[in-house]
Amino acid sequence: MNSKERLFRVDSFRQRLITVMSQKGIKSAGLAKAIGVDRSTLSQLLAHDNDRLPRVDTLMAIASKLQISVDWLLGLTSESRSGAEILSQSLQLTPSLPLPSDASLRAWYKAALGTKIRYVPANLPDLVKTEAVLACEYRDFEQVSLEQMIETTKERYQEALQPGCDLEICLSVQRMVSFARGEGLWGQLSLTDRCQQLEHFAQVTDELYPKMRVYLFNESRNYASPYTIFGAKRCAVYMGHMYFVFNTSDHVITLTGHFDGLIRAAEVQAHQLKDWIDQLIIEIRH
Repeated sequence: MNSKERLFRVDSFRQRLITVMSQKGIKSAGLAKAIGVDRSTLSQLLAHDNDRLPRVDTLMAIASKLQISVDWLLGLTSESRSGAEILSQSLQLTPSLPLPSDASLRAWYKAALGTKIRYVPANLPDLVKTEAVLACEYRDFEQVSLEQMIETTKERYQEALQPGCDLEICLSVQRMVSFARGEGLWGQLSLTDRCQQLEHFAQVTDELYPKMRVYLFNESRNYASPYTIFGAKRCAVYMGHMYFVFNTSDHVITLTGHFDGLIRAAEVQAHQLKDWIDQLIIEIRH
């Protein structure tokens, strides 16, 4: 973006924000509090001599609070749409089996190869699962065989090896610990199987780093439902036998901001994961 275009975006942002605040009867102090920024920060953004756009997370917070399109706020479109209108025009409901081999999921992954894929798994990332874990997790599924699941896992791993792969994964510390202890779904796994899975996880993430980066956040302070962001064009939230698929930049930007927040708050950074898993293995063995 050249300086002329940047100034146009800044001016468009300021004028449109002032307009919609006036229409909705929202004062700057109230908006600043609602989006979690200082009054001085918002005042600077509204000042006539301001020449900078807000940070992405601030921009998304403003759009979400005012129920307007990010594209419209930045002058990328002349059509102002409400949150409900954006949702109705961009939401796709896709029935799905909760399987990594699901046809829709595979197609979205393939279409996004070469771009950054961000992923919050329901438990362990599919591409690092061992055969014992796959057998435990999918033993009651009649729609797919264990051999199919193993093959799909291998495919996902091979995709992560390809040049240009850029994969970020966030999952919670609590889910990792729950798996290690054999709680819930994992109660039928032996200690040996769980340790082998953790060792494999550590090996794969170490091998694929930095093309694949895995972060662990604390669920007591952050929460995330399973979702995937496929590049800049699509994001899918898994709701159980159905994906809510969003195809607009507004929703992709919003979920990207949420994902970035998980990374910033992560208790275990990607380069620390192998050592953290090694210590977890030691703890459950004693």
